[in-house]
Amino acid sequence: MARRLILLLALTGSLSGAAGAQAGLSSADTITRVLDRVFDRWRGTDGPGCAVGVSWRGHPVYTRAYGMANLETGTPMRPSSRFMLASVSKQFTAMAILLLERDGRLSIDDDIRKYVPEVPNYGTPVTIRHLLTHTSGLRDPIEVLYLARGRKEESLVTEADILDIVSRQKALNSAPDAEYHYNNGAYVLLGLIVKRVAGKPLRVFADERIFKPLGMMSTNVRDDVAMPVPERATAYVTSAGGWQLAATYANPPGAATVFATVDDLLKWETNIDRPVVGDRALFDAMQTSAVLTNGDSTHYGFGLMLGRYRGARAISHGGIESGYRAFLSRFPEHGFAIAIACNASSADPVALAQRVVDAFIGDSLAAVQEAAAPVAVKLPLAMLQRRVGAYIQPTMQELLQLTVRDGQLVAGSTALTAVSTTRFVGPFREITFADGEHAGFDVRLLKGGRAVPYVWLPPAVASPVALSAYAGEYCSEELDACLRVSPQDTVLTFRKGARTSLARPVFADGFTWLSNLVQFHRDGAKVSGFEVSNAEMRHVQFVRSPVRQ
Repeated sequence: MARRLILLLALTGSLSGAAGAQAGLSSADTITRVLDRVFDRWRGTDGPGCAVGVSWRGHPVYTRAYGMANLETGTPMRPSSRFMLASVSKQFTAMAILLLERDGRLSIDDDIRKYVPEVPNYGTPVTIRHLLTHTSGLRDPIEVLYLARGRKEESLVTEADILDIVSRQKALNSAPDAEYHYNNGAYVLLGLIVKRVAGKPLRVFADERIFKPLGMMSTNVRDDVAMPVPERATAYVTSAGGWQLAATYANPPGAATVFATVDDLLKWETNIDRPVVGDRALFDAMQTSAVLTNGDSTHYGFGLMLGRYRGARAISHGGIESGYRAFLSRFPEHGFAIAIACNASSADPVALAQRVVDAFIGDSLAAVQEAAAPVAVKLPLAMLQRRVGAYIQPTMQELLQLTVRDGQLVAGSTALTAVSTTRFVGPFREITFADGEHAGFDVRLLKGGRAVPYVWLPPAVASPVALSAYAGEYCSEELDACLRVSPQDTVLTFRKGARTSLARPVFADGFTWLSNLVQFHRDGAKVSGFEVSNAEMRHVQFVRSPVRQ
C-alpha cells in the first residue's frame, strides 16, 4: 500500500490534502486521513501546531500544516510558515565551512587558533574538524557564559561575549578526539570562522552560496533579533493557564538561528542526494562518522546524525530551542525525506516523523522488534538498601543517585528491574555492581557501547553547623564572576546579584545546584573553593575570597 501511495503522490507532484481531495485521488485522501490522525493533537484552532513535508526521489510529494502559527492574530499554520530550526541549522554551517575548504580558503584540519586566536593554547591542537564533529573537548562557551551571568534568561549573547568567555577558559573538558560531547558553542565558533575567512557574515555567505542557488527563498540565517521574519510561526510553551509566548534566547549564528519552511528543507534534502551546491565527495564527508581515539564511532558527521530506523539507514538532525521543535531526516536507500517543524514546546517531531515514515514506506522497512522483558528476581529490601547512595562518573562528572521505592531500586526517577543480585535493567541501560560494600557499578546502554564506571560517594552531613563551613564569597577568574554562598537550614543558597538559588547536599562536600554539580575543595579542614560541572562544562573553578577584616 505505501509504495503505491508514494508512486501516485510522486506522479502528481507536490500535493496537499486539499489538492488531493479536489483531484479525486482516493489514495491521496487516504494518506491525508492517516496523517491527520498522526497530527490530530495539533489540528485545533486554539493552539500552536506543526507543518510537515515529504519528498520521494527528490520530488516533494506531500505538504500539510496543522494548528495555528500565531494565536494573537488568529493566523493558521501553513506549509509556507517559517520556523526557527534550532540545531537543524548546524548542517548549513557545516556546509559553509566545507565550501570554503573547497575554495581553498581553509582546511578542516587547521588549528582553530589560526582563525580564532582568542582560544587559549591548551598544548594540543583543536581543529575545525573537531568543532564540526563535537569532539573538540572544549567547554561549551554558551553554557559557561550562562554560569557567569547566573541565569539563562539573558536577552542577548553576542560574539564578543563568546570570545571573552572562551579566552578565559584554562582547561578542556577532555582531550580532542577522546569523547563525543555535543557542543552548541562549537558551532558558534564555526560561524565566526566563516565570517572571518569569507569576509562576510554567515547570513550573507549562506544566502549567496547555499540558499539562493537552491531556490530556498524562504530560508535565512537570522543574526539580529530585530530582523523581521515574514510568515514566522510564533513559538509557544505550555503553562497552567494554557499557551504562552516562549522566551527568546538570542545567540550568535552558527548553532541554531536558521529560519526556514518545510518546503525549503525538502529542497536541501534533494541537494544532498543530487548536489547542485557542493558535490558528492563533500556530502560523503558530511555523512561519515567521526571516530574517537578508543576506536568508537560517534555516529555523528558534520552537522548530521547517522543512525538507523527499522533497519534502514537514516541521516537526520533534530532541533530544540525555546518553543520551536524541528526534525529533518532522509532515508537514502529509499529515496525518502521528511521535514517536520512545530511551534510548541510540547511537540515531539521525532515521534511524529516516525509515524509519517511508517505511513509512507513502512512496508519497505524491517518489522518493529519488541525487546524481550527482563526476567525479574525478587531481592530482599536490605540488599537493595545497600545500593542506595550517590555515585559519580569520574571522567564525565555525571552524578547518579540511587534510591529504593516500592521495593525497587530507582536510578534518578527511573525504576530498575533486578535480574540478579548485581545486575539491574532499566528502559535504556543496565547497571552491574561490583562486589563489596559501597561498591561502584558499570552502566551500559542497552543499544550497545562500552561500559562506563561509576564510583560510590560518602554521604553528606547536612547539619547547620556542617554547612556553616561553606559560607563566604567565591570568585572565578574563568568567569570574571563571584557567588555568595550562605547556609540555610539543611541547604546552601548561592547568590549572584539579586538572584538566589538553592544547592542541596548529596555527598560529602558535594551539592546539586540548578543543573550543576558543585564539589567543594579543602585546604586541610578549611573550605578553600569549589568547582562546577555539568554535561557541557567540567571543573570550572571558584576560589574562596579572603575574609575582610
